[in-house]
Amino acid sequence: MQIYVDADGFPNAAKDLLIRTAIRLHVPLVFVANKRVNYEPSVIISSIIVPDGPDLADDRIVELAQKGDLVITADIPLADRVVAKGAFALNPRGNLYTEGNIKDKLAMRNLMTGLRDSGMMTGGPSVFGKKECQAFINQLNSFLTKHLKNNAS
Repeated sequence: MQIYVDADGFPNAAKDLLIRTAIRLHVPLVFVANKRVNYEPSVIISSIIVPDGPDLADDRIVELAQKGDLVITADIPLADRVVAKGAFALNPRGNLYTEGNIKDKLAMRNLMTGLRDSGMMTGGPSVFGKKECQAFINQLNSFLTKHLKNNAS
C-alpha cells in the first residue's frame, strides 16, 4: 500500500501528523503537487512535481494509484476516479470515500456546485481547525490499522 496526497491544497496542520503516521507505520507516502512540498527527508516520503495546470496533479495520482492504495484529497471528482480503480480516498476532514459512498458524495458535490454557480448559495467549506485535523488523523489511523492488518494476513 502507498499513500498519495493531492498536496496543492492539503492543510499544513494535517501534513505533519500524516508524515509521522506514515513513518511510524512504514507506509510509503507520495506528495503530488505543482509546487515543492516541504518535509523532513525520509526513505519512505517522496514528492512528484507536475506542471501547473488544471487537473495535472489529479491525472498523475490516478495514473499512479493502484488497488488498495490510499489517496488523500479534498477533490471529490478525483476521489471518484481513484475509487473506480480500486483505491480508497480520504479527505483532510476525515471522510473516507469508498465504492459504497462515492457516487452519492459526487452527486451532492455536483448539486452544491450548481447551487453556488446559480447564486442560490454562497460560501465554501468551514475553516480547517483542530476538530477537523483530529477527525482526519482518527480516520487515517483507523483505515491504516485495518488495511495494514488485512494485508499482513
